[in-house]
Amino acid sequence: MFFDPLAGHEVDTKTKSSRGVSRRAILSVLTAAGGGLLLGVSLPYLTGTADAASEDSFAPNAFIRIARDGQVTLVMNQVEMGQGTYTSMSMLVAEELEVDLAQIKLEHAPPDDKLYRNPRLGFQVTGGSTSVRAFWKPLRTAGAAARSMLISAAAATWEVETASCHALKGEVIHAPSGRRLAYGKLVDQASKLPVPDDVVLRDPKDFTLIGSSAKRTDAAAKVNGTAEFGIDTKVPDMKIATVAACPVIGGKLGDVDDSKATTVKGVIKVVRLDDAVAVIADHMGAARKGLQALVITWDRGPNATFSTADMALQLKEASTGPAAVAINRGDAVKAISASSRRVDAVYQLPLLAHAAMEPMNCTVHVRKDGCDVWVGTQVITRAQATAASVTGFPLDKVKVHNHLLGGGFGRRLDVDSITQAVQIAKQVDYPVKVIWTREEDTRHDVYRPYYYDKLSAGLDENGHPIAFSHRVTGSSVLARWLPPAFKDGLDRDAVEAGAGPYSFDNVLVDYVRQEPPAGLTTGWWRGVGVTHNAFMVEGFVDELAAAAGQDPVSYRRALLNNSPRAKAVLDLVAEKAGWDKPLPTGVGRGVSVVFGFGSYLAQVAEISIAKNGRVRVKRVVCAVDCGQMINPDTIKAQMEGGIIFGLSAALYGEITLKDGRVEQGNFDNYQVVRIDEAPTIEVHMIVSSEEPGGIGEPGTAAIAPAVANAIFALTGKRLRQLPIDAAQLKSG
Repeated sequence: MFFDPLAGHEVDTKTKSSRGVSRRAILSVLTAAGGGLLLGVSLPYLTGTADAASEDSFAPNAFIRIARDGQVTLVMNQVEMGQGTYTSMSMLVAEELEVDLAQIKLEHAPPDDKLYRNPRLGFQVTGGSTSVRAFWKPLRTAGAAARSMLISAAAATWEVETASCHALKGEVIHAPSGRRLAYGKLVDQASKLPVPDDVVLRDPKDFTLIGSSAKRTDAAAKVNGTAEFGIDTKVPDMKIATVAACPVIGGKLGDVDDSKATTVKGVIKVVRLDDAVAVIADHMGAARKGLQALVITWDRGPNATFSTADMALQLKEASTGPAAVAINRGDAVKAISASSRRVDAVYQLPLLAHAAMEPMNCTVHVRKDGCDVWVGTQVITRAQATAASVTGFPLDKVKVHNHLLGGGFGRRLDVDSITQAVQIAKQVDYPVKVIWTREEDTRHDVYRPYYYDKLSAGLDENGHPIAFSHRVTGSSVLARWLPPAFKDGLDRDAVEAGAGPYSFDNVLVDYVRQEPPAGLTTGWWRGVGVTHNAFMVEGFVDELAAAAGQDPVSYRRALLNNSPRAKAVLDLVAEKAGWDKPLPTGVGRGVSVVFGFGSYLAQVAEISIAKNGRVRVKRVVCAVDCGQMINPDTIKAQMEGGIIFGLSAALYGEITLKDGRVEQGNFDNYQVVRIDEAPTIEVHMIVSSEEPGGIGEPGTAAIAPAVANAIFALTGKRLRQLPIDAAQLKSG
């Protein structure tokens, strides 16, 4: 069993059904606009396990539309932000429908939680590495059902047995006579047929598309510049606005002298909000100049002296208080106390920003009779809801046009920038595109929480851990973002992977919630629980191996007897990295193993350290078992991207506070790994028939502990806090 923290209940990995997807997907035929076949997929609401869902709790979820010209359209409720979702989801349909991948066109789905909800998360949302996991069976079932109906329509047309017909590349063929009909010629008759009660999905051994590397369907448009991101929005009479929010967390807008700003050529209007001010102009240059010309007095509020040190102290003090228990097996406290050797450690991780390449932006037109919103968002129905709330319009009067996302990483799971844009646009009668500057984006992000974790273990005389405990102390993203999932003081995401993939006879994982001051919001960050707990747990297990005087890989293998898939990726990464082979002088090597989002992976990092203490990651070897692979090329790309994202955080990532203000503003002081710093990355994939796991986030989690463990192997210095402090590693 594994726990999906956002969905709020467990998934049995031994069955062939995914949570939120019954063994029998319910399908319906609807009338397509302009004629054709429109097939709706239906899924149970998240009111319990899939098998317990009653039939009256089903509703249409995603649609495949086949037009009379043979064009297949997938109305896509998940969004593409670089993770390859559009390609993988299209592959699922194309495989069972028997069409070429190039024949499928995608449309962004409109906001509708009832029609387009993600069955693993309960509403229309892209996140948690759930897209393929949630729709692995439903989209295949829809494709198979449509194929079956088209074959039946052809058989009826020819007055032959259905069994004598088969589908191939968008046509139905009658084998004995060689007759064939294109899908487009059959859709009208097919749409009149009953949907089959049950369809047989292809056996994986017969896949021709799934499991093979396919070219990204969105690549050409992104290369030639025709792809439309939110920031590319252009509508008639549109103006541009940029904003400045109070630089002190929780502060408000005081007084504004706009006399100089209004004289800037191109400036149209200055808009005052509760905690921010915006300048609307003909173009971004004028808006920025106007903003710089404002004389603003800020009400700094109660957090004017708050610092990172204050946050760390509050977390440390809170960590000694009552905790909500996540895992309690055996008696870890007693076993640790009675052990022959005890190991204790405190690990800390800082606030982290998202720094997506596309800064936050949103275009809004508020009219007398409704509102249009153009944006790239992971939560389109929440975008619609906040626009409706600000304008006072009913939901059906708010139209949201979703776009490709120039990076999400969890940042676009929140709608604060959309709310602000609607507030600004409400004060004028023309469309306004609101764009945050990079500095505004960094200083008013929704940050991954600061964590202060205590870990303890008891070892026997052979150095084997007989007990393990891990107390997580930090903000609860879940309590704010999905309150029903926060139960009895426990944030399931905050403790996910809190004991790693390992087997301990006595284990205790618990959680203490400690929130930062109001105004500093925490949120999702390309994974939260797994990305932070992997560093804590994998660093600590490495400490245990060192205390036992044992090899880090061998030590981990002994703890993975109940997790053969985790052991398999560890063995594979050790083999491919040449773990048993000597390294050149001045090079260290570290390992980590992670299970998260339904996938298993292990990484080995090879590093060197300059005299000034600067760490250079030279090589990263990654082994991954994500179950059934859809598009191996995408998996490789996501592992590579996740490693670079996680490495940036390990080497440089840190949001710090001084006098209530975020000190970082742009890539000069919130650095990311540059091209000349990027390591050689090798990705090795295990072929598996298990249901697909997520791939968008796991790669991020494993790199930081692998690098930290490599530093220990090379220097004997144990890092329990990130980012890596070069001063600690400086030699001579």
